[in-house]
Formats: sequence, C-alpha cells, structure tokens
Amino acid sequence: MRRRLIWLTIYAVAMAYVEAAVVVYLRALYYPLGFEFPLAPMPQSMTLLETGREAATIVMLLGISVLAGADRWERFLAFCVSFAVWDLFYYAWLWIIIRWPPSLFTWDILFLIPVPWVAPVLAPVLISVALLTGSLVMLRLKARGVRLRCSPAIWTLGVTGGAVVLTSFMLDFASVLQPSTPPPFRWWLFASGTGLALVALVRNVSQLRT
Repeated sequence: MRRRLIWLTIYAVAMAYVEAAVVVYLRALYYPLGFEFPLAPMPQSMTLLETGREAATIVMLLGISVLAGADRWERFLAFCVSFAVWDLFYYAWLWIIIRWPPSLFTWDILFLIPVPWVAPVLAPVLISVALLTGSLVMLRLKARGVRLRCSPAIWTLGVTGGAVVLTSFMLDFASVLQPSTPPPFRWWLFASGTGLALVALVRNVSQLRT
C-alpha cells in the first residue's frame, strides 16, 4: 500500500496542477484585474462546462482510489488521501503560478455542486489537513494488522460533522449568485462540524488501538 500511496500522491499533485492551470485561464478571461467578489457573470454554457469538469474531477479521484485499494477501507481511505492532497496542492500551485491567495483568509469559490460553496481558503485547507492526517493514521493501523471497523454511532457522528461543515460552505450560496459579496463566514458552524468529525476520528482510532 505504501508504494500505491506514493503513486496516488503523485497523481493527485499532477491533477492539482491541471486544476490550477484551468483556474488561471478562467481568471485571465473573467478577472483580468484579479479574482474577487462579487463574481463576474459567466455564460450559462461556461458554467455548465465548469460544473461538469468538477464532477469529472471527483470521478477521476474515485477511479484511481478504487485501483489503489485492495478492499473497501483501503479504497475509502485512498480517496480521502487523494482528495486532500489534490486540494492542498491546488492552492499551492495557484500560489506558485499567480501568487494567489494573498492570505489564507481570502475568500474563494470552492465547488459548484449542487450549489456554489464559498469560504475563506483556510477552511478547506484545515479540512484537507485533518482528512489527510486521519486517513494516514488509519492506513498505518491497517498496515500493522489492525482490522479496521467503525460503529454506527461513530459513523453517524462523523457524517453529521461533515454535513455541518458542508452547510457552512453552502449556507450563503444565494448571495454568491447576486452581484454582492458574501456575508461573514460562519466560523462557529464550521468549527462545530469539524469538532464533531474530529471527535469521531479520535474515538474510532482509540477503540481500534485497544
């Protein structure tokens, strides 16, 4: 699995470069003076094309994760690793290419499915770091011969935390569709969801080690 993880990481870093390059092209077209809110109007055909590209990106990450894992747990954790690496290096490549974002508190549009997700860059970076760390811990336990499992209560706690985090990203999507800037980010909601997910992870890891 270690060898597969290395190639999975290389793949995710390369995908992140492709994603960053596309965003650089789009910003050159629609934000020649620099990306900022409110969003510049885009033709519906271009919006649909961009939405399809994002969906295809997730399918590509799922596909490589299925190939990388030998069972359901390995495939799930491989997807978490690839997604986190892809997201982190997406921002790393943007910084290298165009020196963006100028700050981790700079707002960005994160995703378009099913509605636009918006948040300061720090929020998805924190989620990706936590996702990557937790997945590598679980994979290390599995490599040591620990049988991975998760109780329904812990799954529910983790999924609830994830849903709360996504809500913090999508709650103000309507304002993004208007010629206005987003309202202040609800850090308390984001922190609540992240806290629930981290509690679920820590409880599950502690149970696996006992």
